[in-house]
Amino acid sequence: QVQLVESGGGVVQPGESRKLSCAASGSISSIYNMAWYRQGPGKERELVATITSGGSTTYADPVKGRFTISRDNVKSTLLLQMNSLKPEDTAVYLCYASIRTYAGSSFRSYWGEGTLVTVST
Repeated sequence: QVQLVESGGGVVQPGESRKLSCAASGSISSIYNMAWYRQGPGKERELVATITSGGSTTYADPVKGRFTISRDNVKSTLLLQMNSLKPEDTAVYLCYASIRTYAGSSFRSYWGEGTLVTVST
């Protein structure tokens, strides 16, 4: 069994910062790519940022220069530092990881349940 649990969501004012965490737990042999997605009210799920096991990153245009994705491979943790938050960043932020368990021979996709970030005055 593998679980991804996000934390760090809440209500912030425009211009403020917030840091999200995603902890992976369970019978994990290795973690390949990890990513943050988000789904705003009435919107489709969209990719926010990705990071490979080697640390290479990509960002969606709306968050470039404001968000930073990182990971701790020892602690199996994914992070998202969000700065200069805008109302349009309001969304449920979901953690994604490609994980191989000790029982499996291939990588599978896993998702967290999400954490809500609301940017409002």
